[in-house]
Amino acid sequence: MTAIRFAIVGTGWRTDFFLRIAQALPERFEVVGVMSRSAERAAAVAQQWGVAGFTSVDDMLRDTSPSFLVLSVPRTVAPSLIRHAAERGVPVLTETPPAVDLDEALALWAALPSDAIVQVAEQYHLSPLLSAQVAAARSGRLGEVSQAMVAQCHDYHGVSVMRRALGVGYEDAEITAAIFESPLVTGPDRHGDPREEKRVTARQTTARFDFGDRLGVYDFAAEQYFSWIRGNRLLVRGDRGEVNDLELRYLKDYRTPVHTEFRRMDTGEGGNLEGKFLRGILAGDEWFFSNPFMPARLNDDEIAIARCLVGMAQRIDGGPDVYSLAEASQDLYLSLLMKEAATNRRPLRSERQPWAP
Repeated sequence: MTAIRFAIVGTGWRTDFFLRIAQALPERFEVVGVMSRSAERAAAVAQQWGVAGFTSVDDMLRDTSPSFLVLSVPRTVAPSLIRHAAERGVPVLTETPPAVDLDEALALWAALPSDAIVQVAEQYHLSPLLSAQVAAARSGRLGEVSQAMVAQCHDYHGVSVMRRALGVGYEDAEITAAIFESPLVTGPDRHGDPREEKRVTARQTTARFDFGDRLGVYDFAAEQYFSWIRGNRLLVRGDRGEVNDLELRYLKDYRTPVHTEFRRMDTGEGGNLEGKFLRGILAGDEWFFSNPFMPARLNDDEIAIARCLVGMAQRIDGGPDVYSLAEASQDLYLSLLMKEAATNRRPLRSERQPWAP
């Protein structure tokens, strides 16, 4: 198997995810270069991870010839870098979101050539449990899916999961939303465990996306991330069954209900000596997710990002989109409408955008 060769622009917190994946799976992935505007930072990352460091995108492309660029940069600078790479015929996998607002998303879409390969590293729907839940929802067991309630991740991420759970593409929706504030004791953060008890005000956005024949409900507060006491939730309902977090219920026939659970199959527990990795997600006797990277020791987010990288290479070879710029732009657009509806406390209706097929 030939390793997927890619270069990274940016040296922030998210960049380390790509570097850890490549370090854990050197036979699958090779980071050929990392670029930072700071020579000091580029040198530090190069020394820490054993990769080539650069301060110029063009120099990195010339010296390394990657299959594609990963842009791990703020949304304020991503559009200009996407255009820069597209002008040079270099495929791009960019971090989320691809733009700051609707105007910038529209400008980026209009500026790109039709043959540009631009995908977005939206990993949530590729994480093991969400993949299993969405796969069950699409398996036919639930019948005709009409409702999804998502309390998983913020803004465009949550909208993306909601759309996929419902099987919605670019259909228009009427959006109502509100914000509720409540106290919450914080948990860990990116830097580790809490150092003291601290209460914050959690701003919970609840929104309804009425697509006519399907209803999506978004419910999330950013303070939920890393929290020990606020769990993720997903409810997907069809006329023959539902996915309710770890429960899967459906009708085998009109007289025979089936109740089962999504069960995580990890190794390295008890007397198991295979190593520590995820084998997959089972419900009943069916694997709804099988880990393609075992026995590498990756967390769920890293498994999802590794799937983005594999999907990107397949897309370059003529395969399907991983998560296209059109999809990412649509989710950004809907999330912006949701924020506006919540702030102004009035319903809004989405309109068809140029990226809709």
